[in-house]
Amino acid sequence: MCYFRVVTFPRITVRQDQLGGVPCIRGLRIPVSVVIDMVADGMSEQEILDLFPDLERDDLEAVIQFASGG
Repeated sequence: MCYFRVVTFPRITVRQDQLGGVPCIRGLRIPVSVVIDMVADGMSEQEILDLFPDLERDDLEAVIQFASGG
């Protein structure tokens, strides 16, 4: 028997009419992948927040959880 755990991310939105369904942060036009790349490149949380003033610390935490699969 196979069980699946469904994980939802309230701060991550996927809408076909926005960037073709690319996962974005809170309906903003900031793709999750862009922020993940910044983290992977070693940017600090504060550097990312300074670059995207509409983001909140909770958004960055949600991106990390999303990238790790929940």
